[in-house]
Amino acid sequence: MPTSLLSGRSRLPLFLLIVLDVLIAFGCAELAEYMRFGGHAVHYLNVMSVQALLVVIFSFVCDVYSPWRGRRLSERLLKVAGAWTLSFVALIAWMVMTKITGKYSRIWLGTWIITSIPLVVIVRFISYKLLMIFRRRGRNTRFVLVIGSGRNFDGVRKYFSKDNSYGFRLVHSIQHKNNAQALEELEAFLATGAVIDECWLCVPFHKQSALKPLMFAMRHSTANIRFMPGLQDLPLLNHNVTQIGNFVSLDISCSPMDGVNAIIKRLSDIVIGSLILILILPVMLVVAMAVKLSSPGPVFFKQLRNGAAGKQVEVYKFRSMKLHDESEDKVTQATRDDPRVTKVGAFIRRTSLDELPQFINVLQGRMSIVGPRPHALAHNEFYKDLVQSYMKRHKVKPGITGLAQVRGFRGETDTLEKMEQRVECDLEYLNTWSLWLDIKIIFWTMFKGFKDPNAY
Repeated sequence: MPTSLLSGRSRLPLFLLIVLDVLIAFGCAELAEYMRFGGHAVHYLNVMSVQALLVVIFSFVCDVYSPWRGRRLSERLLKVAGAWTLSFVALIAWMVMTKITGKYSRIWLGTWIITSIPLVVIVRFISYKLLMIFRRRGRNTRFVLVIGSGRNFDGVRKYFSKDNSYGFRLVHSIQHKNNAQALEELEAFLATGAVIDECWLCVPFHKQSALKPLMFAMRHSTANIRFMPGLQDLPLLNHNVTQIGNFVSLDISCSPMDGVNAIIKRLSDIVIGSLILILILPVMLVVAMAVKLSSPGPVFFKQLRNGAAGKQVEVYKFRSMKLHDESEDKVTQATRDDPRVTKVGAFIRRTSLDELPQFINVLQGRMSIVGPRPHALAHNEFYKDLVQSYMKRHKVKPGITGLAQVRGFRGETDTLEKMEQRVECDLEYLNTWSLWLDIKIIFWTMFKGFKDPNAY
């Protein structure tokens, strides 16, 4: 087997990727200085150093430096762009909080941002494309033995039996009909002396008794052994493995916002939420004045919603309706041409400006910028028995925007199907949560989440 840098058992060292990112950060900053000033500004080095450090930190947070093998190219490049974007957002927030923005050229900073992010994405794209070429030619490949049965086994065997750019090549497969037959075929294969890097056990859950004898038969092999039971067939999986005491659990329905993830989520809410609140404060003041002048009553509308773990929290909105009486156990959704909605209210609901005060809720820790939208308490009671896994959406804090909203499932839910589609998006968000997913949803919201014909 090949033993070079592009062999089956090696990958580009982590420190080289870090050095590459730092070089791009400093190089693009120097280029921006030359374009703006025609020379070098020594006192800009401190800002450049802070940004380079932030790039490395957020690249770790966004999982940029993890191995790329088996991951989609688009996913990896989006994570790279997200880490760099987040690093510049944090840099600007730091500059604002330390009151040093006046010392630096905004044109220089803008030039730095618009040159460095595309450049780093292009460099990563070229690197990965070259790696894909090598993998299709059999370099940087890991050889795989697959053992199993069922739909998942058939799918894995079909996909990895052909050339692929993921860097895995199927060298042998054993269909598990029964333990004795599978063990006999496995021992015969191992006796040939064939070298394998990975052994994938694609057996369904009801055949898990086969795992122990198969692993015992592989006891002399140094290959990575992975259990691939076909988890996509089960709803609401976070696909994590947790050790509880001396026992190992496969998490089926657990919140993704625990431990380190909870800290990352909260820090990103504070950093991004503070920056957004500073930027939208003038808009909020104008909206508040318009609401106050449009009809008698308070500027803010406050209502209880279910927060994380189902606990009730008070959520703020700009008031968009005339004052009216409604029982606590009944919430009438706004409909098209609803007479309760004021003229100003109709505009701010259509443009989602009524939800801007919820950034205050974010800083309070009651809500998150991204998450399932909070529904009225009465709606939760109504739908929790009608929509499968409805209450699972309360495993995390409710959000100002979410996956359902950017996909167009917002506004009135006048049919059960609409609520099912919204909840399906919320559960997908729970399943696949990452900081990068939050960044993408925020980005999508800027372009298509604020204005929607279904919001009235």
